[in-house]
Amino acid sequence: MAAESVLRNKCDDFALRIVNCYKFLQKDKNEHVMSKQLLRSGTSIGTNVTEGIYAQSRNDFLSKLSISLKEAQETSYWLRLLFKSAYLDDSQFASIHDDNEEIIRLLVATIKTTKEKE
Repeated sequence: MAAESVLRNKCDDFALRIVNCYKFLQKDKNEHVMSKQLLRSGTSIGTNVTEGIYAQSRNDFLSKLSISLKEAQETSYWLRLLFKSAYLDDSQFASIHDDNEEIIRLLVATIKTTKEKE
C-alpha cells in the first residue's frame, strides 16, 4: 500500500500545480478552452487513483488506475498543445510535463505489478 500512497501524494501535488496553471492561463493568458480541459483531465488523475486505493476488488483497482493513466495521457496532450500554441513557455512546459510523465511511469508500473500478481 506504500506505493499507492506515494502515487496518491504525487497526484495531489500535481493537481495543485494544474490548478495553479489553470489560474495562470485564465488570468494572464486569457485562455479559457484548453485550460479548462487541462484542469479537468489533470485533476481527474488523482481522483481516480484515490478511488482505486479504496477499490472493492483488484479488477476495480486496475480499472480506476487505467482511467487515471488515460487522463494522464490526455493531460500530456493538452500540455503539449498549450506549449506548441505558445501559452506555456519552455520552462513552464518542461517542469509540469516532467511531473506528468513521472506519474505516467508510476501508473504503468503499478498496473503492471498488480497484473503480475494475478
